[in-house]
Amino acid sequence: MSETTFDVIVLGLGAMGAATLYQLAKRGVRVAGIDRYSPPHDLGSSHGATRITRQAVGEGAAYVPLAIRSQQLWRELEAERGVNLFEQCGVLIMTATTTATSHHGRPDFTRTTLELARQYGIQHQEWDGATIRQRFPQFRVADDALGYFEPGGGYLYPEACIQAQLNAARERGAQIHIDTVIEGLEQDEEGVRLHSAQGSWRAKRVIVAAGMWSSELLGAPFDRLLRVCRQTLHWFEVANPTLFPPDSPSFVLAHGSGDSDLFYGFPPLPGENAIKVATEQYQDNTTPIGIDKFPHPDESSQLFSNQVGRWIGGLSARAVRSAVCAYTVTPDFGFIIDEHPRLPGVTVVSACSGHGFKHSAALGEALAQRVTTGRSDIDLGSFSLARFG
Repeated sequence: MSETTFDVIVLGLGAMGAATLYQLAKRGVRVAGIDRYSPPHDLGSSHGATRITRQAVGEGAAYVPLAIRSQQLWRELEAERGVNLFEQCGVLIMTATTTATSHHGRPDFTRTTLELARQYGIQHQEWDGATIRQRFPQFRVADDALGYFEPGGGYLYPEACIQAQLNAARERGAQIHIDTVIEGLEQDEEGVRLHSAQGSWRAKRVIVAAGMWSSELLGAPFDRLLRVCRQTLHWFEVANPTLFPPDSPSFVLAHGSGDSDLFYGFPPLPGENAIKVATEQYQDNTTPIGIDKFPHPDESSQLFSNQVGRWIGGLSARAVRSAVCAYTVTPDFGFIIDEHPRLPGVTVVSACSGHGFKHSAALGEALAQRVTTGRSDIDLGSFSLARFG
């Protein structure tokens, strides 16, 4: 079989891979993208119709420049492609009461979000529970709740974002190979070689953004640092539309001390009499082969009875739709963006622990800058492997 050589190959064309491929192609790099399916698809982590985006990010200060720059890039991509990618409806991050909360391993997530907004000069408002209920009556939080409202936030259309970047990359000369499973990587004096049943490819540099398939492909130390957690998404019917103002925001609502004592959601989309809501679980691990890809009715009913129905009014317990996705999670819920310690020429950009999509446009730009100039405008040092020892 013939072997094709590129300057860079991007492996995995979800959120991170599509953005990186697009940014490399913009810079004239001879680049190819490879995916085991046909992106955008619903078999990984970059689907579900909507994804929250905001600028103040409670996971930590290292993420804020990425979130801010990504929003700028989404707007630029919208103008270039003539498509709608980013709905700026605002984002409300809140606690249900004064109970201490945690999210992605960060205690007091809402308070941290407020502090970062002040630090970076991000437009926002701080609300108590009474103000939250007055402004958005669907939320049944207590008077002593804490709310952070960011009018510049909202949600992205993930499938449209990926498609727009892949189309733009292809028009700039990038080759895209779909339905192609890479079975292994090896490094030699000429670069990195990728093997598949369809053939082989070679590149000076390979960027692996393979999501939940990263561990088995990359080996140590990633096989001990990455785990895959199955997540479910649910669309609950709106029973009382008067409780949902036309300017209702995307939201994150925390009501307990555990990372799963939280759910997030979106306003009803035009033409849909339902809101998408999801929680997160990190207790049960799965694998790319073993993941149960089908949601079950009891998962919707449990989410509604245990969480959603307690804190949001105006909804029916009937789920009109459900879906499954996978989070690839690190021990500290942070990203891994670093060189592979045993494979020179291989950069790993994956394991985004469920909060990566809002940052993906800027991460793609930063990686393209590193490949072409040796450095990126945004410091990625916080995401190195060194923090795991």
